[in-house]
Amino acid sequence: MVNFVQVLRDHFVDRLGKGAGLRQHAITVDEAGTIMNFWVPKHKKAPEEKKHAVVLVHGFAGDGMMTWGFQVGALAKHGYDVYVPDLVHFGGSTSPSPDRSVGFQARGIAAGLRELGVVEQCTVVGFSYGGLVAFEMAAVYPGLVRSVVVSGAAMSYTAAMNDALLARFGVASIRELMLPETLAGVTRLLTTAFYKKPWLPRRLAKDFLKVMCSNREERGEMLEDMIIRDKSALPAPVFQQTILLLWAEHDNFFPIEIGKRLKEELGDKATLRTIRKAGHLANLERPCVYNRCLKNFLDHVTLS
Repeated sequence: MVNFVQVLRDHFVDRLGKGAGLRQHAITVDEAGTIMNFWVPKHKKAPEEKKHAVVLVHGFAGDGMMTWGFQVGALAKHGYDVYVPDLVHFGGSTSPSPDRSVGFQARGIAAGLRELGVVEQCTVVGFSYGGLVAFEMAAVYPGLVRSVVVSGAAMSYTAAMNDALLARFGVASIRELMLPETLAGVTRLLTTAFYKKPWLPRRLAKDFLKVMCSNREERGEMLEDMIIRDKSALPAPVFQQTILLLWAEHDNFFPIEIGKRLKEELGDKATLRTIRKAGHLANLERPCVYNRCLKNFLDHVTLS
């Protein structure tokens, strides 16, 4: 029987990537044998021909192109070199390493970018879990990352944030919410990520469960590892980059209050922009508005 989510992933999403002038490229990023899959510009360019690089980092709802399919074409058309990695244990990225940390993902992307010739002054755009990775990259690799865009995330995901999230959704654990094992769980995860609740046929939810919830054990360990139990033990990061906090007004996973507090913590280096009538998956629900905000920020960064 045809799996419609697999068809969507293999054909429609693949077409979006290729239509944006991208191709898939697998890179070994460490001595352990970690392989990260990237969507990269199709044609290699001489150093003087390269444009400002934009790196799009996905969250837990899907792999790179499933998350950013509506952004890659708009950015490439606007003149940017677009790079879309699959995080380890998502899409085409694998690793024998037991490391499940956000830092591990950041190191892998940075190593992959270096291998691809992106060595300085890129913009990293992170959504949800990818936002944690984007902040990590900005803190650890200031020479590589010139600016950051974060949607629906925080500098660190604390136990208090996790407890509040579980209470809002009435679940016992972050695994239960983000790695559903039932059709009801898939429906809850996907419908609550939008402002306008989409109709999700049972067949589509079943197909999603088969395709998008693989590598369950590794991803579950990633979710547990990202929770910071003692925030006071962490050094406060100091960012040199310009930061855009691009937030959905009706985000149920990371409410707008988190974005406002984050803006206060980051100070003048950060700008908070909200997208009306959008939920957590604002880049999919209102892609035109999301893309316009993103391009306006990128234009300002590249001109400054």
